[in-house]
Formats: sequence, structure tokens, C-alpha cells
Amino acid sequence: MREDALDAVHAVEVTAYAHPWNRRHFHDSLHSGYPAVMLLGEPLPGDAGLPTVPGGEVLIGYLVAMPGVEEVHLLNITVAPVHQHQGWARLMLDALVTWSRGQGANTLWLEVRQSNAPARRLYERYGFRQVGVRRGYYPVSSFEREDAIVMSLGIGGQP
Repeated sequence: MREDALDAVHAVEVTAYAHPWNRRHFHDSLHSGYPAVMLLGEPLPGDAGLPTVPGGEVLIGYLVAMPGVEEVHLLNITVAPVHQHQGWARLMLDALVTWSRGQGANTLWLEVRQSNAPARRLYERYGFRQVGVRRGYYPVSSFEREDAIVMSLGIGGQP
């Protein structure tokens, strides 16, 4: 992910979530040195109007992670709504696991909204297991919060 692609990234983010990250979250992640990657595709007939990055590729999805000591925390993984249910999230998870193992990580962590049943199913099918709950982690409105399900995946990293 590059700074010049953040307009496209944010455009996808706001179409994918009721409570999206703002552009600053992505900017700060890049400047903190967090791994942030985009999945790009060649424009196809019918893709007019979809977010593109400089160079003209269509933004299919992206992820942002935070490395730690022998672990990686997945902060954001998003597939553009028009490209969902095509296996792109699994492909990005595969890439993240491969990269994480290369960094010597043994565990991959994430939080997911309790109400996000499709994402929870994806993570469970991938092998993630629920290990806890963060009460009131996500905003719902100015006065409401939603719990996050904490999930982990053992990946047995090799330094």
C-alpha cells in the first residue's frame, strides 16, 4: 500500500463498513511501518467507476497488520463489496500467513465484530479459534458499543 493509493483504499473502506477506518488510520499505519498490502486487478468491462489506484489498476482488497514478538495482529482486511465471495479474502490471509511465518511469528491474532457473521465464518473455516471477547470494543453509535470476538491462529513460524 502506498500513500498515493489511500484515496482508493478509503473509498473501498467506506463502501464496505458502517464504521470504516478513516483515511488517517491508513496513513498512520503506513508511517508506523506496518505491513499494508493491496490486491489489485486489471480493469475489466463493467469495472468503470470502481476505485482504482494510480496506474489504473482496480482495487480488489487490502490488509493492514501489526507485527509483534513472535506474533502478528491483523488490523484490517477488506475486500471491495463488488469482489466479495470470490475467494480474495482467503488469498490475502494465505499471503499474510506466509509473510508472518517468514517473520518468525507463531500466532496470528484478530478482532471481529460479534455481529459480523460472514467474517467470523471465514475466519473459523480458515482455522482461527475464538479465544476471548473484548467488551464494548467497536462503536455502533454515539452511545452504543459492540463486543469484539478475539480470534487466534497458530501458524508455527520459522525464523
